[in-house]
Amino acid sequence: MYICVCKAVTDRQIKQAASEGACSLRDLTRELGLGTGCGKCVPAAREVLGACLMSQASAQQQPDTAPATQIWASAAR
Repeated sequence: MYICVCKAVTDRQIKQAASEGACSLRDLTRELGLGTGCGKCVPAAREVLGACLMSQASAQQQPDTAPATQIWASAAR
């Protein structure tokens, strides 16, 4: 979905930028040109970026249980 019509920036591009380290609207403006036209996209861009950052934060907080599962499976044999 297009977030910034002036610069043709989509939500996918915002998500990609967030996965590559963008963590502020300023980063998105610098990388994608977002918000430099009429500015009506700024609230939607903040929402998409915020959701991406929250998703990344929750993913980092979840423990990786795969190695422990593999250890227990090996020990049971």
